[in-house]
This record gives sequence, C-alpha cells and structure tokens, in this order.
Amino acid sequence: MNRDEKQTFVATLTEKLRSSPNLYLADFTGISVKGMTDLRRRFRSEGAEFLVVKNTLARWAFRDAEVAGFEDVLAGPTGIVFAGEDPVSAAKVLADFQKEQENRPAVKAGVVDGKAVGADDVRRLAALPTREVLMGQVAGVFQAPMAGLVGAMEGLLYQMVGVIEALRAQRADAA
Repeated sequence: MNRDEKQTFVATLTEKLRSSPNLYLADFTGISVKGMTDLRRRFRSEGAEFLVVKNTLARWAFRDAEVAGFEDVLAGPTGIVFAGEDPVSAAKVLADFQKEQENRPAVKAGVVDGKAVGADDVRRLAALPTREVLMGQVAGVFQAPMAGLVGAMEGLLYQMVGVIEALRAQRADAA
C-alpha cells in the first residue's frame, strides 16, 4: 500500500471502529484460506464482519477513534471482528469455529457496548443463550406468578361452587 491508500484504509477503519459498539480482536494464525473463507461466511450470516489488518494501521485507527487499551494486544497476525449490535452471536461464531479448528482463531480482547473486555469475557458471552431464548426466559419469569394467581383464583372458584352445591343439596334434603 502506498501512503494515500494507507490513509484511506485508516480513515475507513476508524469509522468502522466508531460505528461498531461491539468488536473482537483475534489472532488467526494457523487457519487455512478455506477456513478463513468459511469463518467470514459465518460472520456475514450473523451480521458481523471479519477484517484482517496490519497492526500499525490498526494502532493508528484505534488512536484516531479514541479507543484505548489495545496497544499490547496488537501484535502478531490480527483480525478484527465487527460484531454490530449483537455481541453474543459473533462470540458464538468465534467459539463454534474454535471448537472445530483447535482453538483458532485465538481471541485477544474485545469491546462490548463500548467497554474493553478480555478473552475470558468473550468466552462467557459465547456461552450465553441467544437473545430470543433470553427474552423467552424473561417472559416465562413474568408469566409464572400470573399463572399461579390464575390457578389460585380457579381453586377458590371451584371451592365456592362446591359450597353452593352442598348448600343446594342440604336444602333439597330438608325440603
């Protein structure tokens, strides 16, 4: 790349860094071209993007985007995963791919909702259920007490019906 191309690339990368609240840095050493193509396809299907960058250009872009704390992890082959709005799905793609590829790519660090996270935090994110499952669990938590209340009210109603039926039977026997 000549100087102008580098400046253009850094400007583009800086904009991506500013616009993506969730991203991960990974070392892609040891992944074949076929594996990289498969990984990129998986990220695209989840609305994420995987971009291989030179560390010097990444440092400049991180500095320009005012994202600090990644100087020490920008060593060796580095790829940036722009996860978009959903940090969990991209982390799941990374974790699933690592299981198939002998822990490659190795996650170095990341940013989730504007906060720096380590590789362990990214693994924990990957272990979370999907957003839809979490929403279903929350709905179940809200629904359980209401279902209990309905059951209790229904029980009281049956008791009342039983009392009225017993009174009717008692009066019919008395008459």
